[in-house]
Amino acid sequence: MMKTIRFGIIGCGLMGREFASAAARWSHLPDMNVRPEIVAICDTNKAMLPWYTDNLPSIEQATKDYRELLANDAVEAVYCAVPHNLHEQIYCNIISAGKHLLGEKPFGIDKAANDAILSCIAEHSDVFVRCSSEFPFFPAVQRIGEMIEADAFGRVIEVNSGFMHSSDLDPAKPINWKRMIASCGEYGVMGDLGMHACHVPFRAGWIPRNVRAVLSNIITERPDGKGGMAPCETWDNAALLCEATDPASGEMFPLTIKTQRIAPGEKNTWYLEIKGTNAAARFSTRNPKLLEVLEYKGGEQTWQQIDTGHETAFKSITGAIFEFGFSDAILQMWASFLYEMVEGKPIRKFAGCATPAETAVSHRLFTAALESQRTADVVVV
Repeated sequence: MMKTIRFGIIGCGLMGREFASAAARWSHLPDMNVRPEIVAICDTNKAMLPWYTDNLPSIEQATKDYRELLANDAVEAVYCAVPHNLHEQIYCNIISAGKHLLGEKPFGIDKAANDAILSCIAEHSDVFVRCSSEFPFFPAVQRIGEMIEADAFGRVIEVNSGFMHSSDLDPAKPINWKRMIASCGEYGVMGDLGMHACHVPFRAGWIPRNVRAVLSNIITERPDGKGGMAPCETWDNAALLCEATDPASGEMFPLTIKTQRIAPGEKNTWYLEIKGTNAAARFSTRNPKLLEVLEYKGGEQTWQQIDTGHETAFKSITGAIFEFGFSDAILQMWASFLYEMVEGKPIRKFAGCATPAETAVSHRLFTAALESQRTADVVVV
């Protein structure tokens, strides 16, 4: 029997629409025994609401006040996508109201806010909480996860991960909340994109022990939309060189994490590269079908190119031969959230949403990165 989880959405922008569209595509997942139904929406900008009410007949409540949504007994779970400065208050209110939560990264504007959110979660152990991060659900990354679980890489030599796009390359683009410390936080691009790059390494147990960070504020002012210019206060690009420990061998190795809003030539690129003594693998969403694997057993070192199809953690009606894309990753992430909520554990290790504990590691890392930038030194995480 199909179980229905009734959702509210707080923050009806880009990613809210992606979730709503994923819910509308739920019939793509024939083996799921649980589905989402969106019954309530909230945004302080009323202009964001008609798209939802026009396309989702299940909606019973549309409001500007998220507290009204949380008071709605019909809402069992919430997807929340709001500016970082609102995370602590709204996430804690959602959790305290007994609603399950999938929240956007970075789960708090800073470490103190993240600590408060995790403390609230600990006080409400019956509430299921996860952080949004969709890129590990690409089929090639799922295969890499299987390689990690099978210890196929041998001793880890080096890991590189990152998320790079060019949405801020145009200096004439008007300023928005992500360029202001008051709303985005001092982390800047690390808070905005960092959890995407951290998700797989953290899930593998590759936790940074220290970091040397190089942070860049490349475009220092932008049009303010009123005929003038406004200062851009937050970091545009970040390169973090860390030392992490391989749990299997106990040996340390370099882990590089890059996040860039200003990356010429990149549209929206997530990548992962792992090098080990027995094997190596690399993947980039620049070519979402291509997984490259090198297995070393002596003799020639040869990269093989594997053309992945629609090979998903959660079975889809889409034929395995067809391509996988961003909207498919969103659908898989939501399937993971609901599956783990109902079953109590992810379907497999690397097919689980980012956990609150993993967001806490990211905050320790980003806080240390800020200190490293200030001192031009290696900082313990």
